[in-house]
Amino acid sequence: MKPAMETAAEENTEQSQERKGCFECCIKCLGGVPYASLVATILCFSGVALFCGCGHVALAGSVAILEQHFSTNTSDHALLSEVIQLMQYVIYGIASFFFLYGIILLAEGFYTTSAVKELHGEFKTTACGRCISGMFVFLTYVLGVAWLGVFGFSAVPVFMFYNIWSTCEVIKSPQTNGTSGVEQICVDVRQYGIIPWNAFPGKICGSALENICNTNEFYMSYHLFIVACAGAGATVIALLIYMMATTYNYAVLKFKSREDCCTKF
Repeated sequence: MKPAMETAAEENTEQSQERKGCFECCIKCLGGVPYASLVATILCFSGVALFCGCGHVALAGSVAILEQHFSTNTSDHALLSEVIQLMQYVIYGIASFFFLYGIILLAEGFYTTSAVKELHGEFKTTACGRCISGMFVFLTYVLGVAWLGVFGFSAVPVFMFYNIWSTCEVIKSPQTNGTSGVEQICVDVRQYGIIPWNAFPGKICGSALENICNTNEFYMSYHLFIVACAGAGATVIALLIYMMATTYNYAVLKFKSREDCCTKF
């Protein structure tokens, strides 16, 4: 009877040690996750997806509104149509590039954590590794500045559509609705420089402008541009987090030979 009890106790002890070892292993793995890089990657993927997807559809809707209402002559907006088509192809390239770049930065964050050191022995840095890490720092800073410009540029169509929408709201207001002054309220898209001054009609007034605001193309394009602008802003925030993460990782790699420190950034 006693040997049986001792055997059961030994089995319980072994199971407890196994559970404890599994728990410690999980804690060790979670401790080596670069959470800042992980959050930045998720935010970057989400922002780029919103910017590229919504921006692509919104540009197509804007061209349809322009062709149907503001510029009936194809030659007047031929250059604009080509530029928008080129921008749609650029959007495909941006999405592909940031998908790859985000994975690379996330992988760099993982490989500069303490988990790598503990799993593969003493962590040693080389001049090539420090050079690659420094290149990521420089490239991330350049991309951050570039995306600030993209964020500002994406706010331009939001501003234009907001002006048209606010003008329509003035037309719908009780003070002007049903009066002769409604036909004096107009929107001239030629003043934004997207079509030439000789484009016909170029300017829409009164009830015709109100009909444009009631179309599905206008409603969808306006809100998609807002979402695309928000996506660009999210990407800027993600790149700022990447800047901090890559700078910290580069500093750790640079002083690794002199200090026994490790990064979890």
